[in-house]
Amino acid sequence: MNVIVVGCGRVGAEVAYGLFRKGHKVTVVDQESAAFRNLPPDFRGLTLRGDVLTQDVLLRAGIEQAQALAAVTPSDSVNTVLGHVAKVVFKVPNVVVRNFDPRKRAMYEAFQLQVISPSSMGAHCMEELLAGARLRRVCPGSSEDAGLYEFSVPKAWRGRQLGELLTSTHGTMISVTRAGRLLPLKPDGPLEPGDVLHLSATKEGARILGEQLEKLQED
Repeated sequence: MNVIVVGCGRVGAEVAYGLFRKGHKVTVVDQESAAFRNLPPDFRGLTLRGDVLTQDVLLRAGIEQAQALAAVTPSDSVNTVLGHVAKVVFKVPNVVVRNFDPRKRAMYEAFQLQVISPSSMGAHCMEELLAGARLRRVCPGSSEDAGLYEFSVPKAWRGRQLGELLTSTHGTMISVTRAGRLLPLKPDGPLEPGDVLHLSATKEGARILGEQLEKLQED
């Protein structure tokens, strides 16, 4: 897959390097040549310095042949324009943009762009951890109301079966991992302290699931 990453800060460099290691053809664009120092020494993708909003630079980056583009510059406005141009003008099939200021998230959504908002996600996770939330939202879904939630099995749950959660109608079980290893989703599968469950749910569904988990732990 041909991928363009616009912005070579820490996040852009990580995204570019991760895709490169997976075998994709990656081109990184930034206005500052010094930014490319963020890339690991063994990165073998292309780097291109230039004004990221200039059509000539985008063409030289290969946007006409790109299957995906990530806009991760420090500017919400630039990321929005880049995402819109890539999607509408050049018909790039998969466009993802980063949002810095949560108050400007609506601007991205107005253009129907896929958005990653580290500020919102980080603040939400910290809020849940500080409040002692049983379910922690680790990734937003396609809308503000949906997302992926994480639950760590407590000591009191040793020996309980996964089926006690799988019966819930308020969320969908996605995966169970133990020490980083994926386990089969078997209703009679016994749980161990530290197992991590991932569920897809709406905010309201997650709230109800959290209350149910609290009750199960008290039983």
